[in-house]
This record gives sequence, structure tokens and C-alpha cells, in this order.
Amino acid sequence: MDLGLDGRTALVTGGGGRLGSEDARVLGAEGAEVVVLDVEASTAEAVAEEVREDGGDAYAVECDLTDRDDVEETVAEVRDRSGGVDVLVNNAGLVDATDRVENFDDDLWDRDVAVNLTGAYNVTRQVFPAMCERGWGRVISMSSVAGTHGGFGQISYSTTKAGMVGLGTTLALEGARHGVTSNVLAPSIVVGDLADLPPEQLEQINPQFEQIRQATPMRELGREEDVAPLVAFLASDHARYITGQVVGVTGGVDLFAF
Repeated sequence: MDLGLDGRTALVTGGGGRLGSEDARVLGAEGAEVVVLDVEASTAEAVAEEVREDGGDAYAVECDLTDRDDVEETVAEVRDRSGGVDVLVNNAGLVDATDRVENFDDDLWDRDVAVNLTGAYNVTRQVFPAMCERGWGRVISMSSVAGTHGGFGQISYSTTKAGMVGLGTTLALEGARHGVTSNVLAPSIVVGDLADLPPEQLEQINPQFEQIRQATPMRELGREEDVAPLVAFLASDHARYITGQVVGVTGGVDLFAF
């Protein structure tokens, strides 16, 4: 299927990470000009180079999403270079803070809210109005099954990912009459090549990974390539009538199973 992304500019936040980089590669392969945004310039450039080596069009930008002035300047630079952002993938996020709420580190809470949720707000606020003015746009925001169902010991991550659902669905309402759609993806754990390991090896690396695999009806963990093609589809004209949806990519882990 031709997704018709030629001539579109897609901005991927957290584009230097595992999931963001796969989003960038798939969007680039589908013909979009990809702007790989990351707080680390070197990782962003490495991903952009991969997209170019595969025949796509991409460039890297360094930006701290928690710094509103930096975000505004970065989006202005992208607008000058590319004419504007047609597709925004709100992917940047941190998931490393774990503890029960009574012991949770206040500084980690503030950090995660600033990056995972406020950072997405900051960049969206800079690109969304222009999408509405042009009469076309796509916003795809990354939540998590932890945002829709909670996550034990993940108070900051789960809360911010629940906030992404509110962000994405509100944007759907505000953009609907302007040709702008907004959807939210809620994956389960995504572990890349670790998903190919046999159970005994996976349990040695991380017992929780094996527990999650066992709780997943498909008995598999997610991979980045399970998520990125859906990002590209939602960015396309084929998804013009899909908005305000929270789509799980979970292998069924969010189902009641016995």
C-alpha cells in the first residue's frame, strides 16, 4: 500500500531512541521528509544518516523539549527549512524511574512530567496551530498500556502516559474540523531483539520481561517494528477518518484472560 507520504514532513521527538528511530526509518521509507529530534545531537544524526542511507530524506535537530524557548526556536528552524510540520510523532519519554508511591523520588516525578508530558505539550503547541491553518495534519502520540491500565511502581510514567491520552484526544476534538487528526498508541513493553530469546534466557536478563510475556495471550513481547508501521499508517491519507482513538499494540496483554 502506498501511504502517500511523499512531500510530507514528519517530526519525530525522541527520534534517537529505539522506538523513535524505527518510526523515523519507516516514515522515511514511506517517502516522508523526517526530522529526527532528540536531546542528544549525535544519536539524532546517526538515525538521520540511516534514513538517508536507505534512500530516504532526513535531517537531525537537537532540542530540549523541556525548554520552551528551545522548542520554539527549533520548530521555527524546521519551518524555515521544510515549510512546516505535517506529521508530529510525540514519542520522547523516560521510563526508568520505578518505586512505590510512598518512596518515589520527587525529583524523578518532576523530571518525568517535564519530559514525558509537558515536553509533548510544548512541541505540539508550536506545530498544531499551523496544521489547522493549512487544513492538514497528523499528530500521533505515544502512550502505553501503563497509561491506560496503570503500572505497579511506575507512578510517574503511568501518570504521564495517561496524560498523553488526554492530550491526544483533546487535539482530535480541536483539529477535527480543520483536517487535522490526532491518535494515541498504547503499546505494551517493547524490547526489540530480546523478544526473540527463549524464556529461560529472557528470565535471566529480566524476570519481569518473562512475567509479562507469560501474561500476554500471544506469549510474545513487542518489537519496535510492531508499532512503527501503525505510526506511518496513521500519518497517511488512508487514516483521514480515524481520530481521537487510543490504539493498543499489546499482544492482548490488556485483555481479561484465564
